[in-house]
Amino acid sequence: MEQRLKREQVPTEQTWNLKDLFSTREAYVEELNDVNAEAAKIIAQKSSITSNSKALYQALETYFALKGRLWRLSAFVSLKQSADSSNAENQADAARVDAVITEIETQLSFFEDQLMAVDENKLADFEKTTPELKEYAPYFHKLLLRKPHRLHPEAEKTIKAFSEVFDAPYTIYSRSKLADMQFHPVTDGKGRALPMSFTLYENRYASSRDTTLRRNAYASFTETLAAYKNTFAAVYAAEVAKTIALAKLRGYKSATEYMLQEQQVSESMYTNQLEIIYKELAPHMRRYAKIKQKQLKLDRMTYADLLAPIDTSAPQTTFAESKKVLLEALEIMGPEYRAIIEEGLNNRWVDYGDNVGKSTGGFCSSPYGAHSYILMTWTGDIRNILTLAHEFGHAGHFMLSQKYQKLANYRPSLFFIEAPSTMNELILARYLKQQAKSDEMKRSVTERILSTYYHNFVTHLLEGVYQRKVFRLAENGEALTASVLTKLFNETLKGFWGDAVALDERDGLTWMRQPHYYSGLYSYTYSAGLTVATAVAAQIEKEGQPAINRWLSILKAGASLSPQQLIEKAHVDITNPATIRAAVGYVGSLVDAMQSAPPNEHRATV
Repeated sequence: MEQRLKREQVPTEQTWNLKDLFSTREAYVEELNDVNAEAAKIIAQKSSITSNSKALYQALETYFALKGRLWRLSAFVSLKQSADSSNAENQADAARVDAVITEIETQLSFFEDQLMAVDENKLADFEKTTPELKEYAPYFHKLLLRKPHRLHPEAEKTIKAFSEVFDAPYTIYSRSKLADMQFHPVTDGKGRALPMSFTLYENRYASSRDTTLRRNAYASFTETLAAYKNTFAAVYAAEVAKTIALAKLRGYKSATEYMLQEQQVSESMYTNQLEIIYKELAPHMRRYAKIKQKQLKLDRMTYADLLAPIDTSAPQTTFAESKKVLLEALEIMGPEYRAIIEEGLNNRWVDYGDNVGKSTGGFCSSPYGAHSYILMTWTGDIRNILTLAHEFGHAGHFMLSQKYQKLANYRPSLFFIEAPSTMNELILARYLKQQAKSDEMKRSVTERILSTYYHNFVTHLLEGVYQRKVFRLAENGEALTASVLTKLFNETLKGFWGDAVALDERDGLTWMRQPHYYSGLYSYTYSAGLTVATAVAAQIEKEGQPAINRWLSILKAGASLSPQQLIEKAHVDITNPATIRAAVGYVGSLVDAMQSAPPNEHRATV
């Protein structure tokens, strides 16, 4: 039976180069010691940071320089853990850095208290005396929004001191999932035994063309999930309880209001995404499920079959081949943007090999003052190119934001964060369609575009709908047990899929699969980002360069504008339900295309 590699066995070129963050372990340890001394300098100036405009500006510069250093330390140990969470040294390093950062942030909790105490008129006078302070205006605006919910300084300091405890639910979840879970091997349609892991299921088997393998893998996957369901339920319940408690302490009406203020998003923007897509996308996706069942000649459409590709001719591709395709597709974004992507592809920003202990899915980590790092697992499917484009959408965004914005204005709201990533997927898909030499290849690309919408408008959107139900239950005093959480997710699935998919109880364990629930209201923002990307992609199709120029200016703006302001700058009205309905309608047109075209019978080439 094929065995998964250990981390040290993965070819170097398939791993990211963490030496770009710290060239040696000694350099990392030295930095860990130095940041304490730097924090002490800020603490020593505590009484004078708002005494005059120059003192305030210098304090802000010093404070955010330290925040950048802490971010790079945190990223370094986090990336090591993501590459191999089973490694004891990686676990120890992460714990050590978390402890140092918690201590420093506890001691520096006074900083924002003092800034919030500065009178707005006085701040305006300071900006006249020291114009450089205007660069921090967006940061001050966000502070003022939070000011009514700020607690007594000693209470804020206490909350900071408990940061490691508050982060424990996610730590326990990810450690259990990546380091402890063991799965039974599975057999494919040819009777071959294959290894099984969380990563292998999510990245390979769930979308396998082999129905026997796909269903056997799902059985093994859900069997192991079921063995951990009570532990994971307790961990998630602790996360929810923590969020509700903090919201109450700070005087918010609900945990939802608390989390949405962090995103600078109105409740109507949030509910429109959830309710319109959940209700109006369902008929299209039910039709797509039935198309799949018919063309794949399945006895029934199960939850394990939803990611199975109709197209049996989809090409396989290597990472090296995909680099060329991605650079050609993103040529329209201009030389500055393309240079970022080219550097990342050629200088080991991407970790794409597979090994025991590696994190599932994909992400882009972009600590300020360093280049981006992308994690994914390469399986050779054309879908991998779209994933690569997605993560480089984040990288391109963050590297431009970093170039043109201070750290205080660097990372925009979660509501906007997935727009640049999904935009790159749509640009790449458009390019692949233009280059396609056959109807078969065009159909293959259409199916992959549908997978983008499935991921963002179905997978993550249903998570968002489910998460809203969870918080409503918890705030009404209901206990979040494993059976309750599983039942809630099953209800969410049934409400969306109706009778188009044969669902059973184990499908409800899907709530255990994603880490997004430990990052506030993150899940639903994938649909928001793709809604924006769909509208802007249509502008690019129609206008060309002017729309691209607007988009690039938005990427450079970072968090200097609110998410609604960024989206308005793109000439998109995200507050108008018609914008969401247009994106849903586009998905319907893709399903129409899949229904009208016959299934492929031979393999296409990129």
